[in-house]
Amino acid sequence: MDRRQRKTREAIFQAFSRLLARKHYSRITVQDIIDEADVGRTTFYAHFQTKEDLLNQMCEEIFSHVFSSVEHREATHDFSGQPPTLASELTHLLYHLQERTDIASLFSGESGDVFLKYFREQLGRAFEGMQELFPASVPEEYAETFYVTSFAELVSQWIRKGCPERPETLVQYYFALIQK
Repeated sequence: MDRRQRKTREAIFQAFSRLLARKHYSRITVQDIIDEADVGRTTFYAHFQTKEDLLNQMCEEIFSHVFSSVEHREATHDFSGQPPTLASELTHLLYHLQERTDIASLFSGESGDVFLKYFREQLGRAFEGMQELFPASVPEEYAETFYVTSFAELVSQWIRKGCPERPETLVQYYFALIQK
């Protein structure tokens, strides 16, 4: 992707973020996004098939960053140079959700179900290979569903309450709950 395409894509992401801060996801139209980004309809569709595709790609960008190896210190947190663990990946994810109020706002209201479904799918990536957490008597797919869903619901509540605890604290609560 060339520089011009990246700038256009970023303008659309930013416009969508601004709209999410003001409106419910279900009430945002492609026309709203086009108007806010000041791009043409053809330009929008050259980058995204639908509004849902835009949401998916926006979330994918966040999740791919979180679940990749972090090689640099970030403004609010530093996971660079550490071997990735489930706890560090979940904590890193929480920092980004806390900072991105546009994405965080998707956890509540009319768009909550749409986003939670996508969020759970992406969380599954963090729990892959974590069979040591799963009781041997429970089939892996059921155990993974339980751990992913319970963490997603915990995060959803944390965000709706305005993120009162630090991300590290919420992850500690989660591990305390699942180890009982």
